[in-house]
Amino acid sequence: MKKWTRWQDWAALIAGVYALLSPIWTNTDTKATWTMVVLGAAIGVVALLSMSRPEDQNADYALMLMGVLLFISPWVMGFATMDGLALTAWIAGAVAVVSGVLALPQIDRRMHPRHGTITH
Repeated sequence: MKKWTRWQDWAALIAGVYALLSPIWTNTDTKATWTMVVLGAAIGVVALLSMSRPEDQNADYALMLMGVLLFISPWVMGFATMDGLALTAWIAGAVAVVSGVLALPQIDRRMHPRHGTITH
């Protein structure tokens, strides 16, 4: 797999940056802002790491973990009633999880079989 070409990682990077910047245009408080900034930045960094090392499954698993943390953060950190920010966390978190799953080599091979390979 070539570096910097997986669409899954680009989708996760966009979701992370969107979460990172979302406190700018949504109603928030200090705890929710820092949660979104830290987890959004973490997703962005892990997505970049995954793009630079596409053969490393650990980055894909880390991306899924960061996505789950972002997804549950509105309930855990107490901002589930802030509709705009909570919705952003749920969507961006889900995008990161799905991107991580689809980037796993065994899934990627099944979705995009190479010539001369057999998939089961």
